[in-house]
Amino acid sequence: MISAYAVLSIQPELRLAVPLLVGVTACITMILATIFYNGASVKGLWSPAVILVVAVAVRFLFLFNPPQLSDDIYRYLWDGSNLLRGVNPYAVAPSAVKPLPESALIHSRINHPQYVTIYPPAAQLVFATGAALGGNVTGLKLFLILLDVSLCAILIKLLLHLGMPPWHSVLYAWNPLPVLEIAGSGHVDGAGLTMLFASICLLVTHRQNVSGNLPRKWPFFISGALLACACLVKLYPFAFIPVLLFLVPQGRLSHFFVGYMSAMAALLLMFMPHLVNMIASLETYARNWEFAGFAFTEIRSMSGSGTAARLLLSGSFIVAVVAISTRLAGCIRNVATTFRRECCVMNACYAIAMTQLLLTPTLQPWYALSLAVFLPFCAGPSGLILCWVVLLTYQVQISYFIMGTWAESAWVTAAVFLSPMMAFLLSKVCREFLPAAAAE
Repeated sequence: MISAYAVLSIQPELRLAVPLLVGVTACITMILATIFYNGASVKGLWSPAVILVVAVAVRFLFLFNPPQLSDDIYRYLWDGSNLLRGVNPYAVAPSAVKPLPESALIHSRINHPQYVTIYPPAAQLVFATGAALGGNVTGLKLFLILLDVSLCAILIKLLLHLGMPPWHSVLYAWNPLPVLEIAGSGHVDGAGLTMLFASICLLVTHRQNVSGNLPRKWPFFISGALLACACLVKLYPFAFIPVLLFLVPQGRLSHFFVGYMSAMAALLLMFMPHLVNMIASLETYARNWEFAGFAFTEIRSMSGSGTAARLLLSGSFIVAVVAISTRLAGCIRNVATTFRRECCVMNACYAIAMTQLLLTPTLQPWYALSLAVFLPFCAGPSGLILCWVVLLTYQVQISYFIMGTWAESAWVTAAVFLSPMMAFLLSKVCREFLPAAAAE
């Protein structure tokens, strides 16, 4: 596996090696699937230390490489450098600013410089911390990699607490998606997921005292604050809140909410009054951006309206979250153990992440990190396949790099949507008929 990642890390230009990237990551994904479905037959497969060492090794292969598949990191550095100089990153769009000489190269590589940044306040603090480590791509990537490795350690701790094999964590720790998107391209999503799972870890490990008394209040206050930070790195953790509340003991909901609201208010007020400019950029993004969204494309072609398609998909997602939360409530009423309750919550989060990816009008590959992080707890064929098949969308980079033409493939968009659904149906068929055939 390390050799496979090394092959990708030495490529001079990944945008011209997309077929190789797709093939190598397919092999890695098949290795992970084999580990997951056959690992139970090998006791003590790997220790947590080995898992983390390999996770660090494959990430550091990409540390010194320039970001090739995405240029978002230059916006991160621009925002973070401004914040370090005491400039509110929401005050003005980069195109309206004449950069300092030391920032000119970063400024020239920012995508969509006519818009004020869309990244929320907690993300800005991550950018500033990374920019402080040398003010360059390598320093920011190093900080993001350290956060991602911390996330791998948190996953192992949660698996052990839930009585699950710690080697399940390889489904994220060794997965091509976080390696390429965080270590390779330097996306901030991993930082938000680290905060999200730190919050979940506090909820799970402090849910009940050994004595049976009401647990201490401070872990729930901190957990709420961490969840607020996760929501203000990338916005998608907001969708997990209805199901995560099932992990908070009844007597500690107030402390959880106080922590959540305190952190939310502090982060938002820190960037006022210019923070409102972010809303205009987000509105433009929500109205106009689209990529690899099969459901959106099909509904728009039938209705003739992109706005109608977005509203229908948004409504469908809200209905799905309500349905998943309702089903979770019923599941929790019928389970006898705390561990089983926590597993039900993780499955609900997995379902929400999957639904979000299938219904979004814009499906960039790194968005699937929100699903990949739940694979150690709820892995199935559809999730494993979706976390790989999104990498097919990088085919647009070939023509874009050579000719400057952004040509999205309808076949790839359909494959990204239909592959996980087909995998889910086939797995159901196999479970239904193969055992019967074996018995006969």
